[in-house]
Amino acid sequence: MRKISLFFAMSLDGYIAKPNNDLSFLKLVEKEGEDYGYAEFTSQIDTIIVGRKTYDYMVREIGSSHYDNGQRDVYVITRTERPQVGRTIFYTGDLSELSAYLKSGDSKNIYCDGGAEVINELLKHDLIDDFVISVIPILLGNGTRLFKDGRPEQALEFITAKTFDTGLTQLHYKCKK
Repeated sequence: MRKISLFFAMSLDGYIAKPNNDLSFLKLVEKEGEDYGYAEFTSQIDTIIVGRKTYDYMVREIGSSHYDNGQRDVYVITRTERPQVGRTIFYTGDLSELSAYLKSGDSKNIYCDGGAEVINELLKHDLIDDFVISVIPILLGNGTRLFKDGRPEQALEFITAKTFDTGLTQLHYKCKK
């Protein structure tokens, strides 16, 4: 069975973005030639779930090929119907149903690239299996929290912790089911 994984960066105080979706704090740990395991992680996935705001931001900043590289399916969770573009599907249905459908498949894993609303909806239904969280050494004080209130308690099993000379610490947990 496929699993849904997070691969995220957040501030030490739990924010994934500063106010106004400002991600500039991520530049603190940019280092040429260092991707913090992202290429290895994405080699194990063939499907991405992403919220519409995150999708629009990444397409604007990087380009549509960041998600739809022709090698994977992309499900953009949105409230507004839009036609499919390449392998990018704009999904307006129930996220739990989509997750069950995708997990029942027999191929590579599924990457949830946010945003916080989508992640927390998946957490409410205990649908995330794997967490790779990179902690950036900064306290932002406010912004968009990765984990919001109103979700059930979930026990996690520690897998690994890695530290990098940039100060980034990467934590890997899997959900105990």
